[in-house]
This record gives sequence, C-alpha cells and structure tokens, in this order.
Amino acid sequence: MSLLKKIDGPADVRKLSRTQLKPLADELRAFVLDSVSKTGGHLSSNLGTVELTIALHYVFNTPEDRIVWDVGHQTYPHKILTGRRDQMHTLRQLNGVSGFPRRAESKYDTFGTAHSSTSISAALGMALAARTKGESRHAVAVIGDGAMTAGMAFEALNNAGVHDDINLLVILNDNDMSISPPVGALNRYLARLMSGRFYAAAKNVGKSVLPGPMLELAKRFEEHAKGMVVPATMFEEFGFNYIGPIDGHDLESLVPTLQNLKNLKGPQFLHVVTKKGQGYKLAEADPVLYHGPGKFNPDEGIKPAAAGKMTYTQVFGDWLCDMAAQDQRLIGITPAMREGSGMVQFEQHFPDRYYDVGIAEQHAVTFAAGMACEGLKPVLAIYSTFLQRGYDQLIHDVALQNLDVTFALDRAGLVGADGATHAGNYDMAYLRCIPNMVIMAASDENECRRMLTTGFQYNGPAAVRYPRGAGIGAAIDKELTAIALGTGEIRRSGKGIALLAFGTMVAPSLAAAEELNATVANMRFIKPLDIELIRQLALTHDALVTVEEGAVMGGAGAAVAEALAEAGIVKPLLHLGLPDKFIDHGDAAQLLAICGLDAAGIAASVKKRFGKGEPRLVVNN
Repeated sequence: MSLLKKIDGPADVRKLSRTQLKPLADELRAFVLDSVSKTGGHLSSNLGTVELTIALHYVFNTPEDRIVWDVGHQTYPHKILTGRRDQMHTLRQLNGVSGFPRRAESKYDTFGTAHSSTSISAALGMALAARTKGESRHAVAVIGDGAMTAGMAFEALNNAGVHDDINLLVILNDNDMSISPPVGALNRYLARLMSGRFYAAAKNVGKSVLPGPMLELAKRFEEHAKGMVVPATMFEEFGFNYIGPIDGHDLESLVPTLQNLKNLKGPQFLHVVTKKGQGYKLAEADPVLYHGPGKFNPDEGIKPAAAGKMTYTQVFGDWLCDMAAQDQRLIGITPAMREGSGMVQFEQHFPDRYYDVGIAEQHAVTFAAGMACEGLKPVLAIYSTFLQRGYDQLIHDVALQNLDVTFALDRAGLVGADGATHAGNYDMAYLRCIPNMVIMAASDENECRRMLTTGFQYNGPAAVRYPRGAGIGAAIDKELTAIALGTGEIRRSGKGIALLAFGTMVAPSLAAAEELNATVANMRFIKPLDIELIRQLALTHDALVTVEEGAVMGGAGAAVAEALAEAGIVKPLLHLGLPDKFIDHGDAAQLLAICGLDAAGIAASVKKRFGKGEPRLVVNN
C-alpha cells in the first residue's frame, strides 16, 4: 500500500506519474476488497470502477470540477481517494461512512445519489450554473448499471444536447456487457483520434478546407471508423459528441481520452466498458452474488447462508408462484429488481408472464395499468422507496381509473445499512390519501401471504407493505386465504391503554404490553381502517396509542385520529412512529431503538405520556 497510503486527496493522485497509476489501481482494488469483506456493502460494482475513478480524479480538478456518480453504490474507490480511506471500516454503520455519495460527508460528493438515473440532470444543472456564473469548471456525470434504461436519463440528454457551449461530459459505464465488438488497440486509437482537437476542428471547418469529393470521402471514413466500434450513434442525435466504447480498465486509454475530452466544448459522451467484480475472480464469475454481500472471507468467498427464518421477500416469491399456478391472469412485473424482489423462481416457472422493465418505475406502473385494462391481473413487485418515483402514474394511471393492480411493497420501513435513500418510511402516508387504494401492513410471514392474496383478489389497486429481512418465524399456511377487507384483530386484552399496532410494530407492542398490561390490536389495514374496532377500543380504554414503522406525519396514526374526529370521539391519543427527519444508515434494530420503536421504547413513551400506573378506566358514551 506504498502509493495508496500517500493519497489523502485527489491532489495527491494528480502528483503521480502516469506509470504509477496502474500500481495505484492494484492497491486500491485490494483495499476495496479487504474493506468490504470486513464491513459488508457493495462490491462488484466498486471493483469495476477503480481505474475510471483514478482517471477522473487524475484528469479533472476535483472538487472544483464536479463529478456526479449515478446510483452511487460504485463510489467506494472515490471515497477512498478523497480523504476517507481511514474511515472505511465504519462503512454503512451508525455515524460511519455512507454507502452512497452524500454532500454533508465530503466536498467531493457533489450530489447525493442512490436512486438511479439522476446524474445527467444534476450535472447539466451544474454545468449551466457554471456558465451563468461565468465559471469554467467542468461537470461529469457517470451513469451506468442499467440507469440508462430510465426515462429521466433521456430527458436530461434531450435537454443537454441543445447547449453547445457547456462543459458537460457524460460517461456511460457499461458494466454488464459490451454492445460492440471487443475493445482493443484499434478501438483505443480511434477513441483518442475522435476525442482529439484535430478531429473536432476538422468536423467544424471541413467544409471550408476540403474539396467536395475529399469531404465526402472524409465523411464516409468517419462513419465507417465509428461503425467499426459503435453499433449506433443515437447519442449524437441528442447533440452529444460520442466517443467509444473504450476499455474502462485501461488507464492508457482512459487518461488521454479524458484529457482530450476536457479540452472540448459542448456536450461530450464517453462510452466505457468495465467488468463488474474486476480483479476478484469470484465476483467476476458471479457479480450478482457479490453485488451487496455481508462480511466474508475473501480467500474463501461467500458461503451459503445457514437455513433460518424465511425472509418476507421469500414469502412473496413463493406466494407469487403459488398464485400464478392458480390464476392464469397473474402477471409479474419488476423494475430491474428480480433478485431483490424475490422473482427468480417466478421467472423460471412462468417466463411468459414475467416482465423486467428495467430501472423505469414510472413505466412499470403504467405498463401494469395497461395490462389491467385488458383483464389481466398484474402484480408489481417494487421497493417502497422506488414506488415514490412512480407516484403520478399510481394516481393518474391506476387509482383514478380504479384498475386492478397489486403492489408488493418490499423494504417498507427502515432498511438499515442502505440508509435514508432506501428507507420505505413514507408509503403509508403517500398512499392512504389516494382514492380507491387498499393498503395493508403485514405483522408476520403468514399474514403477509394472506394479505397478498387479499390484495390480488380485490378488484382495484391494493398495496401490501412488508419489511426487509426475516420475519418472526410464523408458520405459513399452504392455502391461499384472504382476510376480510378492513378488519383488524385483538391480539392481547388488557386495561387502560390500547396499542393500535400496524405491521412490524405488532411484535414489539405485544412485548411492551406485558409490562403495561395494555390491550394490543393488530390493525392490519391502513385503508380501509377497521372503524368499528377503533370505536370499540376508544370506548373501553382511557387512551389510545398508535404504533407504526413509518412517518408519523400523515401516516397510519393520523388516519386513526381522523377516524376518531369523524366519529366525534375525544380520547387521549399518542402517536409513535418515525420522526420528521431522515434517518441515517446503521443496524436496523439499533435505529428502531433510537426511534423508540422497540418494546422498551414503546413502554417508555407510554409511561412518560400517561404515567407509570394503570390508567383508570373511563367509558365514553
């Protein structure tokens, strides 16, 4: 680590000779592998961006020049080179380094990212801001990992292409497969030629320099040369100067190409081809497995996990296959999250009814709506945090038309190490205000299966929210049985205090109730609420406490308050849930405890509000 230990910032990288960059890349790759193996995190994508990261910081004057990393899970090499090497042991831990770019963490993180396809828009905004302010700095957007499948990326390209006097570079990090013949010496030569000043000048003044026949010959050579390495130049139709593809692991190609592009005006587009897991054979062979591993021994690789409790994602995957076997109308849809949403088996068993639409959540929702119009029953498996991106489509294209689409909302609530960008804290609040919606929250694995059946059988839009990770170990029925719409249940009878718990908060509420001798209701439905159950609890208890793993503002507890007000019932009411703030990364159980949503926290909040003793029963008439 003789080179890497001397790098405290990009300025130190720029002091190195070109011949030292390759050894630095080897050290940096080894450091990334060692670091992630000890903390867990994203691995394959970061091993693939080592050389690109070095080249960018070597050529561009960061942080004066802005680099925006799309999705952001490939920025560990960037973090290491920008002064955070000695903090990487705290990666994704409470008060530690974030797994994504974060403006509050470093001046080199110029834009916070974690949801895909935002980089070109942000970098264009920065480039035009620089022009407005009379500054000559550059803006670079690094986009890849499927992010080009989202419409937002092309909206930004369309907008950027009309500005021919900005310093904007878009780098497509093609790390899945090359859409061209293999890269090599010819490709390197052509990339350097086409990114050079002479080539750019020739394009602009060729008409005045070359006679007609020679100009035509030059044009044909240009198109032929590009055609040898590029199957299409649609990006040039957007107004970009397209260069590539070039080998994203070849510093002798990357550095001079970037240096040439830095000297060109107008929107530039560089296509680089990288390999996920580069330099670590196990990750190269299975980049999906090594995409986001936990802790592991790099010498041994990831070992199969011991059998344990089923995850909610597995519960959904099994239900999807079982329901598809029973109903031929079921269609499974995912926006590029086949593994994450548990749809691998479904694709294998029902390939003709499986659709991965890419990282395109807006399209996914309206695509499902179109299928529902034709009498099919689409099930959209989507993370709670990503459904936010299809909110207008959910309202306008699904709910307004009361179409039969089932939304399986994975990762609802806090998600731990991925932090605020991926937390599903807002779905109850943003869904319950939409007419025609049915919204359910699962308290255990079997209830999740039953709720999915309920939502599927409901003739309209329905959402089932369930958390990341394993359940409580509940036995799962093989049958596909529904729950009566809008009905909760009493899980424990007590006195004085009634805890109205939603989803994952049922278990800690039951534990807290033992100390409080409180009643616990598993509400199950956020919409429609079990109004009769709420009324019964209000009339037989001194106070009500709502408990939810979601935003308190506008959430399930707020729905209960509205229902009480509508019924004319005045009752002391305490709302427990996630506070009005973005919650950082860390261990999920630890974060819940900090928010007061573990058993001890719930009991403490109730005691603080209503006293330690058992409240005196007052019955409202």
